[in-house]
Amino acid sequence: MIVGGTVRVPGDKSLTHRALLLGALARGTSTIHGALTSLDARSTARVLRRLGVGVSPLRAGRPVRVEGRGRLRPPEGRLDCGNSGTTARLLLGMLAAHPFEATLTGDASLRARPMRRVTLPLGRMGARFDELAGRDGLPLRVRGGRLIPLRYEMPVSSAQIKSALFLAGVAGGVAVAVREPHGRSRDHTERLLRAFGYPVAERDGWIALEPSGRIEPFEMRVPGDPSSAAFLVAAALLAESGSLRIAGVGLNPTRTGFLDVLRRMGAAVTVENEQVHFGEPVGDLVVGPARLRATTVEAVEVPGLIDEIPVLAVVASRAEGTTVFREVGELRVKESDRLSLIAANLRALGARAEVVGDDLVVEGGEAPPRGLARTAGDHRLAMAFAVLGTLPGARVRVDDPACAAVSFPGFAATLRAARAAPGARGRGRGPGVVPGRVGNP
Repeated sequence: MIVGGTVRVPGDKSLTHRALLLGALARGTSTIHGALTSLDARSTARVLRRLGVGVSPLRAGRPVRVEGRGRLRPPEGRLDCGNSGTTARLLLGMLAAHPFEATLTGDASLRARPMRRVTLPLGRMGARFDELAGRDGLPLRVRGGRLIPLRYEMPVSSAQIKSALFLAGVAGGVAVAVREPHGRSRDHTERLLRAFGYPVAERDGWIALEPSGRIEPFEMRVPGDPSSAAFLVAAALLAESGSLRIAGVGLNPTRTGFLDVLRRMGAAVTVENEQVHFGEPVGDLVVGPARLRATTVEAVEVPGLIDEIPVLAVVASRAEGTTVFREVGELRVKESDRLSLIAANLRALGARAEVVGDDLVVEGGEAPPRGLARTAGDHRLAMAFAVLGTLPGARVRVDDPACAAVSFPGFAATLRAARAAPGARGRGRGPGVVPGRVGNP
């Protein structure tokens, strides 16, 4: 593959969710430009409509308008969060401060994901929850109401837990302080709340919110999602030649840990045209092929790059030496058991990889990857192994390439557009990637 030109990635998924939710808490019309139009973002929009919020259709190239009323309204029927853990967990925080009953559910994958990590601290604030399936997970019934302040040491570093508690504090008008155990998870919620005048202070490892701001109607442009950009960065690093520009990417330092890892591995990634909007840094990433070497990703780094581990593992499979990802057990409770599937898929494609306790160990190699990658419907696995299929001589079959639309609508077309050779554009498939279906390659 030869890369070249300029491409863009869809709007940041984390910021799109949060902008929609904050727009619902404002009184008046907020306008969001560049919002992600993926299935996950549409889940948040759909649920908010059921809660009495006016949300215009999420369509590529069009602004989204949110008609907030300051408070949510009681819904009729269950709130279907689809495959979106962010929708479910952040919404639980907001609903905890509303004096009515609501039931959240989702698809089979989401129903299997843990929710007590959010409901336990929200319960300390005064909300009540019923686990309708008799286990940790959806469907959940929440009964919200008057909340009390919270000071909470989180069991895992998680932006979703932190954001759910801060949104409960905002909606309920109470102070919240949290401390994360390992490293710093993404801080989009803190930055957005500061932009609305909420004091969010950090001291001695604690992050504390005071409920003295106010969510006013706003106009916002969502930058490109760095987690989506990571797949194109990886494709450029593994290319034979050329240089690729990925324009307008969010560069929040709690989201760019994957760039630090890639630079340690020998990547030359530069940033150009930097600016700041709503407290979020934005810029262009410029990257080309590199000879890569193995590294160790320590546990303290993992919260800032948890979503990029699938594609980092793919890159590691082409680096010189053995790369170790420490303490990545959290990958077992994502949209799939990502930890097991990353290792299994790499082995199925001819690479050496294994899970040792909560560590992922990947040995680099040079043989062209060939075989079937199984995704379990996980969008990040589908995209990571599609990138591996761009290597010369590769024959990689992804069983469910369409699931990439959960976070990156048009991924396959964007990957093709990154190719520099004019004759390569517009083909029906990416280089080395064959249409996916379950079966023997």
